Amino acid sequence: MAPEGPLPDTVFDALARGAGGHAATGPLRRTQYAKHLLLVRRVLDAALARPHPGAARAREAYDLLAAAQEAAPDAVAAVLRHPSVGVWARRTALALDGHRDEEPRLGAMSALAAAAALRAGLTARIEVPLFGPTAPLPALGRALLGRGEGGPAVVEAAGGRALLSRGNARVEVPDDPHQDAPGWHALRRMSAEHAGRRLDLLLDDQDPDRLPGADLVARRLPEREVEEWRVSLREAWELLVTDHWTIAEEVADTVVALTPMIAPGGAHTSATARHAFGALGLSGPPGPVWFALTFAHEVQHAKLMALLDLVPLTLPDDGSTHYAPWRPDPRPVSGLLQGVYAHLGVAGFWRRHRLVARGEEARRAHADFAHWRSAAHGAARTVAGSGRLTPDGARFLAATERTLASWLEEEVPDGTAEAACAAARRHRDRWRARNEDPVAAGRPGPGVRPG
Repeated sequence: MAPEGPLPDTVFDALARGAGGHAATGPLRRTQYAKHLLLVRRVLDAALARPHPGAARAREAYDLLAAAQEAAPDAVAAVLRHPSVGVWARRTALALDGHRDEEPRLGAMSALAAAAALRAGLTARIEVPLFGPTAPLPALGRALLGRGEGGPAVVEAAGGRALLSRGNARVEVPDDPHQDAPGWHALRRMSAEHAGRRLDLLLDDQDPDRLPGADLVARRLPEREVEEWRVSLREAWELLVTDHWTIAEEVADTVVALTPMIAPGGAHTSATARHAFGALGLSGPPGPVWFALTFAHEVQHAKLMALLDLVPLTLPDDGSTHYAPWRPDPRPVSGLLQGVYAHLGVAGFWRRHRLVARGEEARRAHADFAHWRSAAHGAARTVAGSGRLTPDGARFLAATERTLASWLEEEVPDGTAEAACAAARRHRDRWRARNEDPVAAGRPGPGVRPG
């Protein structure tokens, strides 16, 4: 299921303008699934080429995975598409190829195959590795088997049921693996429906490969907190379906799992990761407006990161950094472009929300629209003048700039634009004091991580 070729011009241009809906995000979702398939195959090929001591077991696991995919392609796709699968496969392939200084977790191929066999209803018996006292099955959950003696765990699957055992410990996976059971910690469902549109996500608060690089909540959320998340999600989904239907389409196409994050200083935060398409980390649960805004922001990142797997938009990093009106630190062009595109989504959310909100909420929405349209437009001009864009990147950014420039012409209440300009000046002054303005000083700023 590899991509048939580059994205059509219509899809590329729609993404560049900042939206596109299902017509744009559908192809990105399909190519990311193809990427996972290629990465999993790369793990096997690298293990055989090395050769790794676990290569024979990886071959058996891969064959089981292929048989499960042939028997029930849709059910197995839900396992293979899970964000942590791509993270694990990439890291393992890089480690096997000698590009990461870590031990490759090749045994996780068996856990992936076991999860696929379970969902496909195949009969299989396979050993799977432990992660601490648990045996995780990607996209499904984990069995609590203890830390004592007994070697790896064994999964016995048949007819859509599975038993995991290790020594005297035995855990049965329930009929619905997304429900908790004795000894079984499920990846719990987060679903919402409104006006005939449904969103089905998973709460991933336990997979060892979930959202790398983020400051994650280390514990599994108790059911009381999970229900709070569900309530907030349902309210946010109603808001998106009613007033932001294009964002709703894109969320349904791109987001697979929500991962709880730690809120620094009590402030709401959110994140996506470059190689974890479909994973959205956030602290919370926030209120419905902020939950919906988080989707608008992070889906933009997901779209752009998926596009970058197909089309390079920036040249290799040369060490130069620039002012970003949403960050306290200088950013490379690649990171600044990410911020421009994400805040195009933020400004677009407030642009629509200001027309449906009332009272103080409407005033705030107008102010945020005025602020973020200007901030994103100014940063876009910085990227455009950096000389670090590819031809495709220049074409992409030109369309993004046109959208932002048209929004600058839209009227906002008296004093709102002026207040936005004053807030922007204060941020720039604080940034200069912190970073000694490397642009004005004519020298590169300190190195930072793109993203």
